[in-house]
Parts: sequence; structure tokens; C-alpha cells
Amino acid sequence: MISILDLFRIGIGPSSSHTVGPMRIARRFVRHLHSDGKLDHVAQLRVSLQGSLALTGVGHGSVEAVILGLLGEHPSRIDPNAIPGLLAKVSSTQLLPLPHGPTIGFEPKRDILLDAHVMPELHPNGMLLQAFDASGALVSKETYYSTGGGFYASEKQLRSPVPNDTISAISEAVYAYASGAELLQLCERENKAIAEIVLANEDEIRSRADTIAGLDAIVTAMLGCIDRGLHTPGILPGGLNVRRRAPEVYNRLVDGVGNNEAERLLDWLNVFALAVNEENAAGGRVVTAPTNGAAGIVPAVLKHYACAEDKGPEVARQFLLTAGGVALLYKMRASISGAEMGCQGEVGVACSIAAAGLAAIWGGSPTQVASAAEIGMEHNLGLTCDPVGGLVQIPCIERNALGAVKAVNAARLALHSTERPKVSLDQVIETMRQTGIDMSSRYKETSQGGLAVNVIAC
Repeated sequence: MISILDLFRIGIGPSSSHTVGPMRIARRFVRHLHSDGKLDHVAQLRVSLQGSLALTGVGHGSVEAVILGLLGEHPSRIDPNAIPGLLAKVSSTQLLPLPHGPTIGFEPKRDILLDAHVMPELHPNGMLLQAFDASGALVSKETYYSTGGGFYASEKQLRSPVPNDTISAISEAVYAYASGAELLQLCERENKAIAEIVLANEDEIRSRADTIAGLDAIVTAMLGCIDRGLHTPGILPGGLNVRRRAPEVYNRLVDGVGNNEAERLLDWLNVFALAVNEENAAGGRVVTAPTNGAAGIVPAVLKHYACAEDKGPEVARQFLLTAGGVALLYKMRASISGAEMGCQGEVGVACSIAAAGLAAIWGGSPTQVASAAEIGMEHNLGLTCDPVGGLVQIPCIERNALGAVKAVNAARLALHSTERPKVSLDQVIETMRQTGIDMSSRYKETSQGGLAVNVIAC
């Protein structure tokens, strides 16, 4: 069991697995060199990006993320506006000042390798990091994997399961669960909502006040991202010349264009999701929910239904606690990595957990909440991850808008049902996992199939 504050992680775009994960890995490697007393002996660093990280690393900012991580920058604390200057200085001087260590020569094109021909055995997102001394002798060597949502694991952790020291593990959760069935049994036995179960587990990590503060910070970051996206016009980077559409749609809504209630509902959900994912594509501050590629769905539904002026902060907290509690099941029982599961593991999971959160604040029972989550995933099964040009723009941005609308409908369908669902949440999660295993690697964040090869990236 892990904390939902690790699932909803404040970071930067454009990708949790290809930007946030590699940045955290690179930073950790340098910190380990320092703690092991080896950093002062380092004269050269070399990083090999493998598998999906190499195939779509350029478009996803993986190379830049590695440099920032080696500089000691953290995804949740770095100012996105400072990134171009930091990268430009390393490029122009060809020097890399290591935190708490020496300044070494560093040429990104020489020292960060895109080894697309290497397909890692344990996870598609592999990173090999090596440090050498002035004589060229190996000082240290580590292999890590960016496992989705900003999470990462060492080779040792994946080969021999051990307590994951990269996240806040709940060692003795008061209400431990490893399946949807167990979660529903806990809710029935304790007469508690899913949000109450999850909050009690978070109490094992930190004080209740700190958890509430963390949830509120996530809400603030999500709403802030939406606001920036609604008011920032322009062309997204990367060469596809994709224009930001959220400001234009927002202005039309504010001006009262499209007064039909049904139309405006769709437009508001669409524009909130577009705003987030356009910010993400531009490398701005976003919240992984549970990934960056699917970061717009939960905030869009949250803002439209849980953050209205007549609602207090406890509604948004209930939404996130419920969504996070369901997201844990996907993380534990399958994967939230597009490189492993395709986009069903990103947009599909985000749609599922947003539907769960919405059903909860609409008064749904735990069974109805689980049903909403199941419906949200069931109708995203098989969704491929085939980003054009290796960028999180086409089809990712629009896909989040559609995912937000689908999440709302999933919640409505679940609340209209009073009978036991024919398909359980556990069954749909297992189906997603099996589908991801069977899916061709061309459709799993490699840009080697689907839209990525049928749409000219220009």
C-alpha cells in the first residue's frame, strides 16, 4: 500500500514516466554518489535511455529531464520558467556542476545516449547510469526503471521485491486492501465510505492535518494549472505547430456562446481538460493524475463538480481520496504506465478514478463508486498509446477531453443502477492488465504504430 499523495504528484510536463521519472532517477543517482562518498571522484557521467524512453524521449523531454536531475533539480520544486536557462547554460559551457560535488565536463549528445535498440527485460522504460573517474575507471553503475506516474524502481527492486524506498509506503495500513473486493468488504464491515478508509490509512504515514494540507495543495495545483491553460494562447513546442485551443474556447464560453445546457456542460469539461494538457505539453506545472499524459481528466471533473462556489473544501478532498483509493488498485494490480499498458493505463485509469470520485461526491454507495470506476475503464480497454512525433499532443490532448466526459457518464450510469454489477472492478483491472500484455509494443508509447506512423509529423 502506498500513499495517494505519491499518486497525485505535483511536477512538470510533458510526461510523468518520460520526464518526471527520469529527472528523479538522475537526481537520485547523484545523491547516492554523494552519500556513498564517491561523488568527488567523478569526472564523467553517462546515461543510457533505453526502450520507450529512447524511442519517444526527445518528444517527451527525457534528455532535458536527465540533465535537470543531474543538476539536483526536483520536479515538484523546479520553476518551469527557469528550465530553459539551466539547460542553455549546460549546453553552452559543456559543464555540469554536480550538487555537493565537482563541476565536470558534460556534452549532452555524447553523454546521454538514446539506445532505442535496447529493449529492457524488466520494464520498457529503462535507464542505465554510469559514473567514471578521471582515468576512465568505473566509479558506480546503476540501472533504474521509470514505472509510470513519476514512480521508479531499481533493477534490484524489480527482480527481488523489497520495500520500495522511493515512496511513502504504508507499512501497517489500518485498513489494508489489495483488491476492489477487499476494499468493498472493508467499507461494509466498518460502515465507512471509500474516502474514509483511505484517509485512515494515510493517518499511518503523517498527521491528519498534513494529509489535508497535502490534498488541498493538490487541488490548488490542479486549479492553478487549469487557470494558466485557460489564459495562455500560442503554439505548443515540438514542431507539430499545434495551437492552444483552451483560451479560445474559454473566451467563447465566458461570452455566452452556446447557451444550450448540454452543450455548455461538454464545453466546460472539454476546456478544463484541454487547458491542463496544453500546459502539460508545454512543460508547465501539472499534477500527475495518475500520469501526465492523462493529467487533464481528474482536474476537469474535479473543478466542474467539486469546486463550485457553494461547495466547501471537504468535497474536493472526498473526491481525491476516493479517486486515489481506486488508483491504488491499478498501481498494485496492473500498471499506470503507457509503455506497459498503452493509453488504457493512462487515460483509461484517469477516466476510471475520476468516475469513482464523482460518484462518491454525488452520494453513491461504495458499490456504486466501484461500478463507476469499472464502467470508466471497461470502455477504454484496448486504448493505444501512439503519440504523433513522440509528443503528448496528438491524440493526447483531445483524448483527455473525451475521457473527462466519459467519466461523468460512467458515474451517472453507475448511480442509476441498483443491482450488483455484472463486471467487477477487479475483473476489469485484470482485463486491462492482460490486454496490455497482449498489445503490440508498436502501440505502447513507442511511436512505432497507429497515428504515429499514419500522420505525418510536420
